Order: sequence, then structure tokens, then C-alpha cells
Amino acid sequence: MKRAFDIIISIFVLIGTSPLFLLAIVGIKLSSKGAVFYRAMRVGQGGTPFAMYKFRSMHVSTGGSVITAANDTRVFGFGAFLRKSKIDELPQFLNVLRGDMSIIGPRPEDPKIVTDHYTDWMIKTLDVRPGISSPGAIYYYGYGEHLIDDADPEGSYVQNLLPPKLAVELAYLQRANFWSDLGVAIQTALAIFKVIAGRPIRLPQRDLDGALNWVSAAQLQASR
Repeated sequence: MKRAFDIIISIFVLIGTSPLFLLAIVGIKLSSKGAVFYRAMRVGQGGTPFAMYKFRSMHVSTGGSVITAANDTRVFGFGAFLRKSKIDELPQFLNVLRGDMSIIGPRPEDPKIVTDHYTDWMIKTLDVRPGISSPGAIYYYGYGEHLIDDADPEGSYVQNLLPPKLAVELAYLQRANFWSDLGVAIQTALAIFKVIAGRPIRLPQRDLDGALNWVSAAQLQASR
């Protein structure tokens, strides 16, 4: 049922957001030289690597950290808008149709992050197909800007954000079903509007409480 839901919704989303695809393509072409799409290598279900599609939001061949900080100079102006509005993520519905991803599931990480920093309990998030959104993704969207240091994006991400984000993912996976996935999809849409409007995001308390099985209350403090 989940796979059928993913396919049907992805087709409708890709058709319905075609004007946003056009906006992104024109905006990127006018803002920065290079390809419109970006293929980011990520780790999928069972540890299998795959290419995740995004609209490009950074200048080409700028190198640097695999983690993007709030004031990252690699991001061009229109790209910042794409990232904040999450329009840059829309091509991932193509990944859903390919079977690489689901609509709701733990956000996939860069292979370097998985190889260098995943512990035994974090590996459990690779038991399911990664997703476009999830409670952990909402956590990151709402609090990442405050927890990532511009001077050391990767180090601060691994220390301050990765453990609580993955703990929230695991807490949700313990109760996940079709209806809860639908709820996360709605929460994601609301979170995007709240961030754009400058309003705070609040995750369901049961996911925050469940995350305490893997991380301390202090690590979740930013979301309370």
C-alpha cells in the first residue's frame, strides 16, 4: 500500500508542481552558470548508494563541506530561496518513482557521514527506504540553522544535529503506518509555511519523548 501511495502521489505532485519546475529552471539559469539539476550521492535502504536529484542551489565546482551552513557562500541568491521553500527537493519525486526513495522516510545522508559517523543504533535508520520528508527532516528544517556552526558545518552537524535527528527518526519508525505518514506529509507542508513566515516549528511530543531512548534530553533541548 505504501509503494502504491508513493507512486500515485508522486505522479500528481510532479504534474501539479510543473509551474514550480519551470520557475526553478528559469531562475537557476538566470542566476548561476551550470546545470539545472544536481545529483547528490546518498546512502539508501540497506546501505545501497544512489543518486538523489535536486535543483542546483550552489555555484558549480565550489567544493567544501558536505553540510550546508546557514550563511554558506556557495549558495547563490535564488538558490537560497529554493532551499528555504524546499522547491529544490521537488525532483526527488522522480527518485520515488524509480524506487530509490519513499515520500515519507528517514532523510538519506551523504556516504561520508554514514561511513565516518554512524553508530550501531544510527544504522537502523537504513532498514527502510529513505524519504523526501520525515519527523527528522522537519527537526532539521526547523532547528538546523541554529545548531550548525558556519565555521565548522560538518563537525557541528555531527555533534549537535545528527544524533537527535536520527533519534527522532527511529522514534517515529516505531509507530509509523499509512495514517501517520499522511500526518507527517501535512506537518511538512505546515512547517514550510511556518519557516517562511518566521514562526517556530513543534514536533509531536511522543516523537521527542521516544527519541530519549537514544539521546539525552539536553541534545533535544533546541526543539522544546
